[in-house]
This record gives sequence, C-alpha cells and structure tokens, in this order.
Amino acid sequence: MPLAVRALALVAALAQVPLETAVADLKSPDRETRLRAVRLLKETGRPESVRPLLPLIGDADDEIQYEAIGAELNAFLAEKIVSKRRVGGVFEVRNRVVAEGAFSAGPFALGADQVPLELMSALSSTVPDGNAYVGLEALYAFGALAPNAAPRELRDLLMSAAPEFAAFVGASEPVQRVAALRVIGRVYARQLSEPPTPAVVGDPIVTALNDQDRLVRSAASAALGTIRYERGVQALLELFQHYRRGVIAEELLDALARIGHSAAKPVLVAALENGSTALKRAAIEGVARLSDGAALAAAEESLNRDRTDSVRLARAFAAAWLGRGGLDEIVAALPRTALRDQALGYLIELAPGRAAAFGRHAQNPDAVIRRDIADALGVSRDQAARPIVDALARDPDPRVSQAAARAVTRLGAVGRRPS
Repeated sequence: MPLAVRALALVAALAQVPLETAVADLKSPDRETRLRAVRLLKETGRPESVRPLLPLIGDADDEIQYEAIGAELNAFLAEKIVSKRRVGGVFEVRNRVVAEGAFSAGPFALGADQVPLELMSALSSTVPDGNAYVGLEALYAFGALAPNAAPRELRDLLMSAAPEFAAFVGASEPVQRVAALRVIGRVYARQLSEPPTPAVVGDPIVTALNDQDRLVRSAASAALGTIRYERGVQALLELFQHYRRGVIAEELLDALARIGHSAAKPVLVAALENGSTALKRAAIEGVARLSDGAALAAAEESLNRDRTDSVRLARAFAAAWLGRGGLDEIVAALPRTALRDQALGYLIELAPGRAAAFGRHAQNPDAVIRRDIADALGVSRDQAARPIVDALARDPDPRVSQAAARAVTRLGAVGRRPS
C-alpha cells in the first residue's frame, strides 16, 4: 500500500476516536497527547469541544495554542475546514485553518451557534502572546467570531480590552498593525445612532494614518470609516486635500463618507460634480448619510452623465436612505456578482429600523436574494426582523435556512446572556 494511502487511512482511523477520549486527552501532561487531541477536535469542528478546549488557548506550547485557536474557530464555521498536517511523514494536500482567512471571508462564514463570552475573553487575552504568530491567530479569530457573540457581553469585553487593542495598533511589525486595524474596524463598527467609539481606540488609528507602511495607512482609513470616528475627520480631510485624486484619495473620501460628519460636506459635494466614479460613489453615500437631498438634486445632471453600475446603485442607496424608494433596485443587484458586495453592504446599513420594508423581498423566488435578506436582517439588531427571519428559517433551500438560523441566533442574542 502506498505511503500516502496509508497516511489517509490513519487519518480515517483517528477520526473514529470518541469525543470523550479526545476531550480527556486535552488534560494530559504529555505534550504529544494534548497536541493530538487538539488536532482531532479541530478536524471534527464539534460545538461540544468548545469549552473543553478553552484552557489550551493559554497552553505553554505555542503549537498547541495555535491548533487550539483553529479548533475553536472551526467549531463555529458554517463550512468546516480540515487542517494541513503531517501524518506518517506525508503532508496531506488540504487547507490549513488560518484565522485570517476566516476573518476575510466575512461575518456570514459562521454557522448559527452562539460564541460564548469565555472564548472571546480567552482569545483577547492571547492577542499579546509572546509568540507574535499565535497572537495574530487569536486576534483574527476574535474578529471572525465576534458577529456571533452576544452583543451586550461583547460590548463590555471590548470596553475593558480597548487599551490592549489600541496597543496592538502600534505593534512593531506592519502585519500586526494591519491585523489590529482590520479587526478593530469590524468589532468596534458602529451605526450612526450609537455612542462614539472610545478615544483610547480611535486616537491610535488616527495616528496610524501617517504610518510608513502603505497597507497600514489604508487599513487605518478603512477602520476610521467603519467605526465612524469623528475625531479623525480633520486628519482625513487634510490628507484628502493633499491627494485629491487616485486610490488613496478614494479610500480617504470613503472613510469620510461613512463617518457622515458635516465638516466633510464641502469635499463630498465637490466630488459629486468632478470626482472619479469611485469618488462619486463615496460622495453620494456620504451626502445621503448627511440627509442632504438638496445637494444630491443639485448634482443630478452631473450624476446622470456617469452611467456606471456602482454609481447608479449608490444613488439607489441614497434614495432608500432618504425614504424615496431605491430598495427594489438594491435587492435586484444581489444576484449580480460584480455588485453583490456593494448591494449587500447597503442592505446591512439600511436594515436597522426598516425591517418591514424587507418583508416582501424575503419572499423573492431567487434563493440568493432570500439568503442575503436573512443575513442583512440578522446583523440589524432590529427585533422587528424576527418574524421575517423566523419564516426564512423554514425555507426549503438550505442556503436560505442556514442564513436565517444564523440571523435568529444574532437577533436572539440581543439583550440576553448566552446559555
């Protein structure tokens, strides 16, 4: 029998080890026994292993820590990932669980299980680990799992952990700084109606706008936009006035547009008339968030000359934000690959307080649309969405019912402690 075949046979045999045995082996004083147990639980991705694995996130052995983080993450992914490891001297050709990949896949890569606060706390405590690689895994895993944590408990944890996150923005390696900024941008993201982000988190991001590394500066700009940090508006404006054109200027204006502060109105209005397609799109969104329909109307002739799909969709978002229709056009863009991310982002932003308007679209014959409606409502924190997602949870299409189950978990977690 070829060596590779024997290796795969060994993996299959190991997979038959009872969960109870693997869990018991997590407490073994023998390093190899613990490592083998963690890897077996990582392969299965079982929710029952989440709490038994918690102590291993703080294990003295770096490799066990790393594998434990991957095991915890895999337990919550909608599609389980198996690890790439050496068995019998042969590397299996399979994907390794890497937290950054799960984070980049977005909040809808998770299943429906709620993430316990104990796990989120263990991951945040591991971010400053002496091994930078382990710390990065913990940081990205924290960001990846945050959408399924109970909002109130997560908010309290984020308040207490704010200094640690802020300190990581000033880490020695650019890859660490980028990771911190990306994760902060997600977990501290706020709606316009919510209280401002703490200065202890926001101010270091403003400083990072002047980082020597281009990727760090880009991540800082994006984070300021998603956390809607008003204390960063002046710095963003000064940088935008310096660049005015190009990718960097587009990133800066997008951040200003997301923050929605009146100080940015002059540059937003100017971009409506003379900006590139990307600048116009950001400007339309920003002026809409300022609820300035008159400025949009004044620029209508210029906007009509831009026939790109992204600008037309941005105008639909502005109409929907201002209560003048537009939702149908956004929903219709969901099945179009080139526009889906933009359209879904708009639905996520529009959903809070507008759940009733989504009801009709939740009955669309296209399963892709029903799935995206469920996901958008799931992150809305709007309890008025519950009847809609409850109905979608009974949808015959598994993609839709899975998204709806995830939405039910997220809406059900609002204001309640996890069991």
